[in-house]
Amino acid sequence: MDEDFRRAALDYHRLPRPGKLTVEPTKRMASQRDLALAYSPGVAAACEEIAKNPDAAWEYTARGNMVAVVTNGTAVLGLGAIGALASKPVMEGKAVLFKRFAGIDSIDIEVEAREPARFVEAVAALEPSFGAINLEDIKAPECFEIEAALRARMNIPVFHDDQHGTAIIVAAAIRNGLLLQGKRIEEVKLVNTGGGAAALACLDLLVTMGLPRENIWVCDIEGVVWEGRPDTDPYKARYAQRTQARTLPEVLEGADVFLGLSAPRVLKPEWLAKLAPKPLVLALANPEPEILPEAVRAARPDAIVATGRTDYPNQVNNVLCFPFIFRGALDAGATTINEAMKLAAADAIAALARVEASEVVAAAYGGQAPVFGPDYIIPKPFDPRLILEIAPAVAKAAMESGVARRPIADFAAYRQELARFVFRSGNLMRPVQELARRRPARVVFAEGEDERTLRAVQTVLDEGTAEPILIGRRAAIAERVRALGLRMALGESVQVLHPEEDAARFAPLVELYKRKVGRAGITPAAAERRVASRPTVAATLLVESGAADAAIVGGRGDWMREWEHVLAVIGKRADVGRAYALSALIVPGGTLFFVDTHLMLDPTAEQLCEMTLLAAEEVRGFGITPKVALLSHSSFGASGAPSARKMRAALRLIRAAAPELEVDGEMHGDAALVPAIRARAVPDPQLSGTANLLVFPNLDAANIAFNLVKAVSDGLQVGPMLLGMNRPVHVLVPSVTARGIANLAAIAGSQVARARSG
Repeated sequence: MDEDFRRAALDYHRLPRPGKLTVEPTKRMASQRDLALAYSPGVAAACEEIAKNPDAAWEYTARGNMVAVVTNGTAVLGLGAIGALASKPVMEGKAVLFKRFAGIDSIDIEVEAREPARFVEAVAALEPSFGAINLEDIKAPECFEIEAALRARMNIPVFHDDQHGTAIIVAAAIRNGLLLQGKRIEEVKLVNTGGGAAALACLDLLVTMGLPRENIWVCDIEGVVWEGRPDTDPYKARYAQRTQARTLPEVLEGADVFLGLSAPRVLKPEWLAKLAPKPLVLALANPEPEILPEAVRAARPDAIVATGRTDYPNQVNNVLCFPFIFRGALDAGATTINEAMKLAAADAIAALARVEASEVVAAAYGGQAPVFGPDYIIPKPFDPRLILEIAPAVAKAAMESGVARRPIADFAAYRQELARFVFRSGNLMRPVQELARRRPARVVFAEGEDERTLRAVQTVLDEGTAEPILIGRRAAIAERVRALGLRMALGESVQVLHPEEDAARFAPLVELYKRKVGRAGITPAAAERRVASRPTVAATLLVESGAADAAIVGGRGDWMREWEHVLAVIGKRADVGRAYALSALIVPGGTLFFVDTHLMLDPTAEQLCEMTLLAAEEVRGFGITPKVALLSHSSFGASGAPSARKMRAALRLIRAAAPELEVDGEMHGDAALVPAIRARAVPDPQLSGTANLLVFPNLDAANIAFNLVKAVSDGLQVGPMLLGMNRPVHVLVPSVTARGIANLAAIAGSQVARARSG
């Protein structure tokens, strides 16, 4: 690394506070009662339950979601035996990855014990504290002895990631690489350089997958591993060949797979001609591989190449699997991580690479999503779907192989639970999605050529929440679908319409639009042009005519302009005075709903009442009981200002119209969210717990509060959702993501379902 990067790395670890980890409590500690529950005397109840039944520790403590990252510092990255203390930054980093990718709490433990027996004693004694052990950066061959001894003594998973994590990713890469090259694993010849812990683990797993042991040739620093070679450790000797060959070039002849886990420049370009047609070259030494990919491509353009580096395609990176293997193992209460679980993880990773890349992966590629092929045989580490595929596969394999103490009964529900690590909207959206799936609505997407829309539609199809209709040019959409590697079948699962290409279909819709806007200053000729040029107009006309049930529009221009087009065609319900906009924000403490964030500049008390009732109905659609706080600068009658009197009047109207609704006000924002503050402000608060539906005196307050909370909390927006419309239609904000569009489509579908049921 250059000096500038080195200084940046040191500052990263040092500032604003040393290290990369901290500890955050999961329970409130705001009162004397909280202290009594958390510690003495309340803690005794949990202790007594665990003393009676040790398995109760999974219910009453954090053990079931806690992994220890343990090392003795004898083989740290490319730094060698630098010792336990010097390895701590690496181990902290590993713990951060557990949390970031799989929501697993992790503690790094550096043990100053280079003798295997002493290290084993120290780690084995930790079993009561953790749900699993991740061994890290321990040199070979001691790592084999240590892992075997700990697995024999401990009744929780013990997993040496340097070995098995690498093996799982390599297995996935080889499975897909051979598929692309048209070869079968049972028939290929593999040559490995290295013969260390990771290499031997790779070979063991590949043998489990079907690679014949006699087809494997291992070379280390001494040359070919041959039968009878002196001073060969028993782990490596398992792959010794009966041969007169002594050097790497001699055994490369006819090799289908080169697997390098050794040192830079070990594989010479002039030797590549010895490989079989269409070879796989996995040069995984870091930071410099056994051979650079450009050298392979120059000599063997028929080869597929993988490395361990981020700056080349097909990066073999352990973070692809280890967080998710532990997630599945912990959730199933596995006592170990066995071969079946590792193979299940490899298969899940390989399968994920064969479907289209996610929006997150595409964004990391500057909008150009990778497609399964020679330069994309394994997913990228930041693909958020990895946890959804690997963890269930591992948990299922644990159950089928008999090592799961807490079998998962409902895998569909388990996948939905895992979705919270992928999409923060997962838990909020679950009831809405379930309702939308019962009888999928016909949802028309106005911006059918937009990449975000197309990715959202693929998600909608996969989740079964709607029957999509796209507005756009067929050829443009087809080309974009192909470029993105999406699986949707245009004209079959997805209908495509365009006002000019389907002129006969849209002719009556043009006449309908003329009637609607003819007395709003829009001439017939202008109306025709709008239908042809404004996708929002075309989409809403399909809904208004009954050809679609709901619409998702906007996202590329001015929100208010798109809203005006929607209002002109769809209009508000006859039983409401105005339409309103409700926005949800998913924050660390839960979900908050804000109304009205987009439409009503200065609502009257009557309009505040109406928007609150409509918003409460929508909140119930998420399976959430609304708790309404009417917000103000005033606290429970403290001010006679017009806005405060308006909020008090709105409270009276709401209680009269919906006496069952839990609502109170007017109050300060902190009183809405903190019951203790509310209790100090008024002797008889009519709102229990924390409010989740916040009603503001005007648009400025609502919009400012929403965006401030969003920025400070890194909150995730859902919406805005239009309330009080004749048909379910929602206008996208320009910053919306593909997941945000899919969420609004599911919301629209659930609104259609609720309307159908009366």
